[in-house]
Amino acid sequence: MMPKYKPLTGKNLQAATLSTAFINVFEGSVRSGKTIGTLFDWAKFCAVGPPGVCMMAGRTERTIINNLILPLQEMFGPNLVTINRGNGTVNILGREVILVGANNELARTKIQGATLVGGYLDEIATLPESFVDMFITRLSEPGAKMWATCNPEGPRHWFKLKWLDKAKLWLDHDGELHHRNPGDYDDDDDAKPLDLHRFSFILDDNEHLGTDYVARIKASFSGLFYQRMVRGMWALADGAVYDMFTEAKHVIAHDDMPHMSRILALGIDHGMTNATAGILLGLGVDGHLYAMDEWSPPPKGLSIGEQADSLRDWLADRTTPEWIYVDPAAKAFKVEIKKAQIGRSTDATNEVEDNINTIGALFSSGNLFISDRCTHLRDEIPGYVWDPKKTDKGEDAVIKLDDHYLDAFRYAIASTEKLWRRTIRSLIKVKTTARAQSANAAKEAAANASTAA
Repeated sequence: MMPKYKPLTGKNLQAATLSTAFINVFEGSVRSGKTIGTLFDWAKFCAVGPPGVCMMAGRTERTIINNLILPLQEMFGPNLVTINRGNGTVNILGREVILVGANNELARTKIQGATLVGGYLDEIATLPESFVDMFITRLSEPGAKMWATCNPEGPRHWFKLKWLDKAKLWLDHDGELHHRNPGDYDDDDDAKPLDLHRFSFILDDNEHLGTDYVARIKASFSGLFYQRMVRGMWALADGAVYDMFTEAKHVIAHDDMPHMSRILALGIDHGMTNATAGILLGLGVDGHLYAMDEWSPPPKGLSIGEQADSLRDWLADRTTPEWIYVDPAAKAFKVEIKKAQIGRSTDATNEVEDNINTIGALFSSGNLFISDRCTHLRDEIPGYVWDPKKTDKGEDAVIKLDDHYLDAFRYAIASTEKLWRRTIRSLIKVKTTARAQSANAAKEAAANASTAA
C-alpha cells in the first residue's frame, strides 16, 4: 500500500514550522486540519527524536486508534505504522509507542513512575486534569516534547486558563502571531508564559475541504456549537441549550408527517419518584428524523411491572420500534421489559455533551422535527438551559430539572446514530449542493443582466 496524504498548506504548514516548544497545542474547530498537522510532527519525532519512551493518550485506546493511528497508517502505510493490539502499543516509523486510555481520574495511576521523552494527548480538554498534570511531569528526558489537540470548550475551562492562556507563542484564529517573552515577567508571576506554543484553527483553514462540505458543516451548527465547532472559539455555554429550536420551524402536525421508512427506536427515561418518559423516533421517507409520539405513563402510583404493562399496551396501537433504548441506570425496569417480551431492549447511549451537540446540529440543519403529539417534550425544550454555576467553573452542564422527555429524546437519537447518519449526511449534501447551484445561477443571471444593460 502506497502512503497517501496531502501536503501541509497555509496555517498548518506555518504551525508545523513553529511547533518547537516543549508543549505544542493545536486547537480549534472540527475538520480544520489540526490533527493532521500534529501527526506529521509526531511521526517525525518518533523517527528521529531523542531515545526514550513515547506515549499517546486519549479518552480510550480505541479513540486513539481511530483518531490518530489509522490516519497515520493512511499517511505512511501500514508497514511503517503497525498496531500491536495485544500489548497496547503501536510502532511508528521504527519506534514503539505506548497507548493509554484516560477516561477518569484514576487514569493518572497508569503513568505514575513513567519516564517519557515524547507525548501526544488527543482531545486534551476532555481528559482529567489530574492525568494531564501527571503526564506533563513524566516528560523529563532531555529533549522531551509533547503535542496535543482539542476542540474548544468554555472560556473558563481549566486547560485554557492553566495552559493555553500562558502560551509564549500564539498563532491565533486570524493567522496573527503573538509573542510573549518570559524574561519580561517575575518568576513568581502567575501570568509568566510557559514553554508552550498554541495554534488556533477555524474550519476555513483547511484548504483541502470542498466548498460544499464546508457549507454543509456550517449549516449543521448554530449558536454555541457554531462558535466552537466552526469558528474555533472558547465560547460560553449560556442560556438555552437548543437556542436554534422554534415551534414554527421544528414542530409538525402528526397527521402531516411523511410515511416512516423505519421506526428506529423508543428512548425511555425511567423513574419511580420522577416521571417516566418515552419518545418514539422514526426516519421518514424524506430522510428526516421525527419524534413521532411520546409515552407518558402516570408519574406516580405504578409499580415497575405495571409500568411495563403500560408500555406494552401503548405499543400495541403503534408499530413496534426496532430498538427500545433505556436509561442505563434503570436495571430493574429493563428486566421487566424483557419479562414482558416487549421488543428488543438495551442500554441507551448516554454521552450527554456529545449527544446534545448532535441534536443541536440536526435542528440547525433542518433534519429533525417533533410531532405535535409530543407535548411534554415541547414543553421541556425552552427550559433546558446551561447551568451558570458550572459555567463559572469552566464546565458545560445543563440544569437537571424537568428534562425526562428530553433525556428519552436524546437516548433515541444518540443510540441510533449509526442507523440514520448516512441518510442524513447524504440529504444535507444534496441540499447544500442545490443551494450552491441556485446561488451560482442567481449570480450568473445577475451578471448577464448587467452585461445586457
